[in-house]
Amino acid sequence: MLALFKKTLPWRTVLCLSAAAMLWGASQAAAAEAARRVNLPAVQSGSSSAAGVADPAAARKELYEQMSAATGIPWFRFAAIDQYERTIAKKKVPADALASSRITAISIPGPVWSGPLNPDQADTSPDSISFFGGMGYDGSGDGLADSSNDADLLYSMARHLLKYGNSANDFSIGVWEYYHNGRAAQRVAQFAKLYEHFGRLDLSGSAFPLPLGNNYAYRSTWGTGRSWGGARIHEGTDLFAPQGLPVRSTCFGIVETKGWNRYGGWRIGIRDIENRYHYYAHLSGYDKSVTRGDIVTPGQIIGWVGSSGYGSPGTQGKFPPHLHYGIYRDRGITEWAFDPYPLLKQWENQEYRALRKNKRSK
Repeated sequence: MLALFKKTLPWRTVLCLSAAAMLWGASQAAAAEAARRVNLPAVQSGSSSAAGVADPAAARKELYEQMSAATGIPWFRFAAIDQYERTIAKKKVPADALASSRITAISIPGPVWSGPLNPDQADTSPDSISFFGGMGYDGSGDGLADSSNDADLLYSMARHLLKYGNSANDFSIGVWEYYHNGRAAQRVAQFAKLYEHFGRLDLSGSAFPLPLGNNYAYRSTWGTGRSWGGARIHEGTDLFAPQGLPVRSTCFGIVETKGWNRYGGWRIGIRDIENRYHYYAHLSGYDKSVTRGDIVTPGQIIGWVGSSGYGSPGTQGKFPPHLHYGIYRDRGITEWAFDPYPLLKQWENQEYRALRKNKRSK
């Protein structure tokens, strides 16, 4: 039996090597075909440094549009994936590394880029990466599949997405298949909708949630105990104001939730481009033009101050009218609340300064 094993072993080796050679040849042909279809200008990591670009956002948008022209994927979808990676980048990519050598924040792990069985996890050869089932492709035209090159990363992501199609639903499926995280797919779809609607990357800007004046009062109430609903802490700031005072969106964002919550009463939740969830609770009602999935802008009226909550739908009057404002940050795996009081003071002061400046200029 041992002699028979020794005789058959070389034949098994020959068969394995033959199969490997056939696969290697197929990967070379696929790479050559990809090179014929796409001819992008090189984007070297050194030349695309954020530190050396006067307007990094403009440089990113130009790169997205280049890749869109090459692949047919709309620029705002690349922007949405990039932005999602930015919101979780502290867990994946050191900020100084991004600032010194990259203009995008997309980061594909080594085993995914090079192939899980690739003995060289820093491999830059498109042929060997393809042979080992890696995701990496050459998108810059320099003959390398470099996971630190922005064009290569975007093109590789495009190749992955296009396996599922090019519709909005196909895009969401492709994003889910990459992250295997339903919340990630939702966030990327939300960001893409915002970028498509406004047509730009800069969606900064804010507003105080109530109209400026002397008819409201607030202080930091973060972490205090609650009088209803069991053992829990106060995850927000209460702004006491008259019943029916307008409540405004603090940001550019998408209405993610709207309806009754037994703790917050009539409440609305808005997701902004920084992956922060803005929570407005105890409302007396909503603006009828605002529905779930709608895009809102800073200062837009979304509802009115009330005293709803602490019971079944419609419960009101168990406490004085006020707006409970909370803010939560999503880091990809967990979402956690943080004290909104400093931001509220900042937004209020900014708005007062803008009003004074406008008065002086007239």
